[in-house]
Amino acid sequence: MTADQYAWWRQALKLAGGYRELTHDQLLLLAPSADSPESGFFRNRPYKDAPLVPVAIWRDASGKVNCLQGDKEAEADKVWNYACRNPITETLYHSVLAGGAWPDEPPSVAKDHNLPAKTGDLHKDLAAELSAEKETVEGFLKKAIATQEQADQAGVWAKRLAGIATKADEQFNVEKRPWLDGGNAVDDKWRDVRTDAKELAKKLKKHGEAWLKELDRLEQERQRKAREEADRIRREAEAAAQRMADAARAAEEESARRNAIATPPGLAASFEQESQQEANLIEAEAEAKRLIQRVADADREAQARPVFSGRTGAKVSLHTFWVANITDYDALVAALKDEPEVREAVEKIAGRIARNKDAILPAGMDRIPDKRAA
Repeated sequence: MTADQYAWWRQALKLAGGYRELTHDQLLLLAPSADSPESGFFRNRPYKDAPLVPVAIWRDASGKVNCLQGDKEAEADKVWNYACRNPITETLYHSVLAGGAWPDEPPSVAKDHNLPAKTGDLHKDLAAELSAEKETVEGFLKKAIATQEQADQAGVWAKRLAGIATKADEQFNVEKRPWLDGGNAVDDKWRDVRTDAKELAKKLKKHGEAWLKELDRLEQERQRKAREEADRIRREAEAAAQRMADAARAAEEESARRNAIATPPGLAASFEQESQQEANLIEAEAEAKRLIQRVADADREAQARPVFSGRTGAKVSLHTFWVANITDYDALVAALKDEPEVREAVEKIAGRIARNKDAILPAGMDRIPDKRAA
């Protein structure tokens, strides 16, 4: 029976959840390692900022590695570095190859809006693109995110809006440089494109924050239950080890007892008892080994899994932002009494101190985490 050449891909697909990018730790869990191309279905970005394309890799009867990137032949070794982290289902492969969209891809404004042809005026072109994006984004923001695909779309969409803002920033700086003394006109020209694109990107990230927090809560709960299960199995393993030790001791005692009898009257019964004790010992040893393996598996299950939306270059995840939590305002004001401002200044200074996680906290405040989509 020949080996299943798609076994690695199936295992990777299970970890990825259908199309999501594998983390570094997940790649390390896969065996054999992802150093050389494996058969399966993936997606790849042929060059920086290029659209994602479906990839198929397989070995023919002679063992030759074949690779299709989109509808063209490609070298598996060259696409593998990115593709190995991005397994997809065979159904999704054929769907995208036939012209379908990626599940984490936001709507294409070029398809849904009759955008005018590029004029060569970057401001006009970006403003038209942003206007189409803004109309679609505002509709998206009216409904709460309810699926992982929607959360991923929000992350990728935010990246796309941030890209418009980046292009606007770059061209803004180019145009303003010769006009530092009279830059107000350029400021007014680019303000809406720059700020609206950034604001929409922020809103998209904020829109997905509740979803990410729920995923984070579920992940914390999963880890807690996994740790409890690991502890339970560990106790079972300890009990099994004790039973194995007891069985071994009983076998030794029985052997010593028989050896001490010169003419055993019930030889058959003695043999039967010895055989049963040996069987008990073998069973105890097998159970102990099985439980040791289950303990290792349970410990791996209890490890943290990443919570994010989007994909490489456009991921949105919960970041810990340290903010001030004033516990004793009078004590804090006393500690900062030499500052020129009063209550507002104390809060600002406390916030600045909180953001520096290595800073020593003065009396009257502590530092708490504040998770936000970023």
